[in-house]
Amino acid sequence: MATIGEIGGNGNAGRELVIVGGVSGSGKSTVGALLAQRLEVPFIDADSLHPEANVAKMAAGLPLDDIDREPWLVRIGEVLAEHADGGLVLACSALRRTYRNTIRAVEPSTVFVTLSGSRELIAARMNARADHFMPASLLDSQLAAFEPLEADESGADIDVDAHIDDIVDAAMNVVRQGPAPA
Repeated sequence: MATIGEIGGNGNAGRELVIVGGVSGSGKSTVGALLAQRLEVPFIDADSLHPEANVAKMAAGLPLDDIDREPWLVRIGEVLAEHADGGLVLACSALRRTYRNTIRAVEPSTVFVTLSGSRELIAARMNARADHFMPASLLDSQLAAFEPLEADESGADIDVDAHIDDIVDAAMNVVRQGPAPA
């Protein structure tokens, strides 16, 4: 495994601000934690930044609306900005471009790695999890909301129908490219 000093990259070694996004069950937390380990930066799961009302709503099987998400997305951007000098990997669904734009409005140097896969694969992963507040019944609403990254967004989409090491390698390649020029 290469260290950040060995892989070179965008000149921001140790200062990467990365969001690993995608629907629930796509592997955001697993990939994010492993990516952070490789980059030698902290990892935070954005679920821990949700207000309690959002967690309760999702646990009750109700999808969040954009009014629920707005303060959460701003907080995510603030947390990224707080780590601008040292770097951070954060797992966050970031399903829609407008959500990513809200985060980028606070911290523009954020790079997005979005994870995607077939409904069947992700549903199987969700059903295998224990003690997670997001029920599999909300998968379809998340898939319907998901908007892949557009060409002018910093980052890339990665298919999760692969070995975890290959997924993290692909994420590292995205991070090496760094944010797109403003």
